[in-house]
Amino acid sequence: MIVSVHLADLGKRRGLRFLRQSSRTRATPGLRYAALTTAAPLSDRVLAKLQLTSRVGLIAAWEDDSALAEQLRDGWRVRLAPTHIFGAWPQMDGLVDEQTPMADDEAAAVLTIGRLRLSQTRRFMRASAAAERLALRSPAMLAATALVRPPTLVATFSLWRSTREMRAYASGGDGPEHVVASRAHAAKPFHHESAFIRFRPYDAQGSWQGVDGSFSAAGQEVAAKTA
Repeated sequence: MIVSVHLADLGKRRGLRFLRQSSRTRATPGLRYAALTTAAPLSDRVLAKLQLTSRVGLIAAWEDDSALAEQLRDGWRVRLAPTHIFGAWPQMDGLVDEQTPMADDEAAAVLTIGRLRLSQTRRFMRASAAAERLALRSPAMLAATALVRPPTLVATFSLWRSTREMRAYASGGDGPEHVVASRAHAAKPFHHESAFIRFRPYDAQGSWQGVDGSFSAAGQEVAAKTA
């Protein structure tokens, strides 16, 4: 199984039509899972302003490369080989059968995804804002976005210059905010179900936040340019 993440600026009318496609999207051959979302940049504010319909996203899991459809072809897209999952996302059951090691110097992609407990919204937003503030300060984070499907699906997707630097952020080497958020969730979960999924990105098309071109098959270097 592989995963793809898609982003595109469609405008209000096309964006609304896209978000209504969920039942039809599930009928796509080879598609195992699909979440159609709105998208917005990460923010260190507790209440970030979502681009409710102009920018949309798709998180999808496919049987294999041959099944990946040309969704949102005018936007940005990356293909992802899953290597590690912490937690569980039953809708993508079997995504990672066995953890695959990643070299310290190869590029990494991370998807965090959860089904929010509405009673924990305030706690979640405060903790995530602090963790996102830390991530935004890191030069190792190449690009990132929030992906939301109201009322409960919340996700972030990020690209990192190296696995080593991504781990440093996650483990508190760059600051305590992400660890504090993780511990708060462990003590009293923000979500009904959630997962942290690491990937080896091996192909990208289009341009997003200065990342332009494709990741190598080994995930060891990024063809990128800064706008």
